[in-house]
Amino acid sequence: MLYALLRSGMIQGRILFLTICAAGIGGTFQFGYNLSIINAPTSHIQEFTNETWQARTGEPLSDHLVLLVWSIIVSLYPLGGLFGALLAGPLAVTLGRKKSLLVNNIFVVLAAILFGFSRKAGSFEMIMLGRLLVGVSAGVSMNIQPMYLGESAPKELRGAVAMSSAIFTALGIVMGQVVGLRELLGDPQAWPLLLASCLVPGALQLASLPLLPESPRYLLIDCGDTEACLAALQRLRGSGDLARELEELEEERAACQGCRARRPWELFQHRALRRQVTSLVVLGSAMELCGNDLMYAYASSVFRKAGVPEAKVQYAIIGTGSCELLMAIVSCVVVERMGRRVLLIGGYSLMTCWGSIFTVALCLQSSFPWTLYLAVACIFASILSFGIGPAGVTGILATELFDQMARPAACMVCGALMWIMLFLVSLGFPFIMEALSHFLYVPFLGVCACGAIYTGLFLPETKGKTLQEISEELHRLNFPRRAQGPTWKSPEVIQSTEL
Repeated sequence: MLYALLRSGMIQGRILFLTICAAGIGGTFQFGYNLSIINAPTSHIQEFTNETWQARTGEPLSDHLVLLVWSIIVSLYPLGGLFGALLAGPLAVTLGRKKSLLVNNIFVVLAAILFGFSRKAGSFEMIMLGRLLVGVSAGVSMNIQPMYLGESAPKELRGAVAMSSAIFTALGIVMGQVVGLRELLGDPQAWPLLLASCLVPGALQLASLPLLPESPRYLLIDCGDTEACLAALQRLRGSGDLARELEELEEERAACQGCRARRPWELFQHRALRRQVTSLVVLGSAMELCGNDLMYAYASSVFRKAGVPEAKVQYAIIGTGSCELLMAIVSCVVVERMGRRVLLIGGYSLMTCWGSIFTVALCLQSSFPWTLYLAVACIFASILSFGIGPAGVTGILATELFDQMARPAACMVCGALMWIMLFLVSLGFPFIMEALSHFLYVPFLGVCACGAIYTGLFLPETKGKTLQEISEELHRLNFPRRAQGPTWKSPEVIQSTEL
């Protein structure tokens, strides 16, 4: 992506790249990192919970109560993410995009303190509260970071820059898997330090992001500060001609003149936003219900059955995260060439294909042992397909499909929807595995197919268009009859010569 920025010949490539890194390291990187580091210390935290309860009451917890406490610790993360998603919109409007990301690190600092001293204090409740707080931080950053970067990038690079959020998510997942290795912080005595390590990316963002510019769109349209907007554009674009971009921003400002920021529930009430909201809900739900998380969850058991030694399974799992990271980088490079629709349709279609083969392989494993290797290949192929399209493109829909007044509310809706779906999938996945056995992926196949079909039929292409041009096209799609122009009327007939 840096190559693409520099190749464009714009001197702003370095500042824009630093902005992407500073926003990402404390943004979606934290989401992926905290999502994955909790897997390594599972047994250690469960033992700590049991020992703590026994020290308090003199009796150990039963196995199902230990599992219940652990389930609460895990599920508090998406619950906190839901709260953070609802908080992101008001923060983005009130404080701005950059300041919101900076203030968001308060939750990370508090969580790191709770994690670091939880064992010394003998309190598993501190772990619960810490997970809730890092969830809030992830919910805020996952909504504001794509908004901030999408509004700061030129239209030629907007898709690639906004999709960098997916790169940092995948990078966070891989780094969490690496740091959680037994040779590093996966040791039984090091788990408080492992959980508290989320402070490091937060500190990096606090040190770097204040030196970089705020979103020019926010400064002009929301704050009405033309001078600050021009200064931010000059830092991001260099000393080139900014007249055309300023003209486009002024057009968007004029279109939003006299309007206030929309509230989330108002998005569902306006016909002018019908297609945007429908696309956001359908494709946002499809990303979480497409079964990608299932592939991660099922990978370890498939690897073991395929003969991978127990000591090497953790390294194979790192390979799955690396696949998503690789495809996120590839999609970031090609999105401005191939377009959003192609990547989404291709990603969901390939996931449908690999998921079908994966199901067949699981059904035939007792008769044909070699099909386990086919199942392993399908896991990697499905994760690669998810990374090339749905993982990155879905995150930029709220930025590109909604105007400045509706964008914060759209990000709130998208974020809340994502966290609710993640919570439901996490809650229902064990029951799906038990009920459907080898056919556990069948419900997700339908979701992938529907995602591809909906994208092909209803989602407009936004590649290479300004945000104002996208808004005008969506307005025509929402009001097709008005777009046809005025109805033709015949010339007035003079009654005396009518015959």
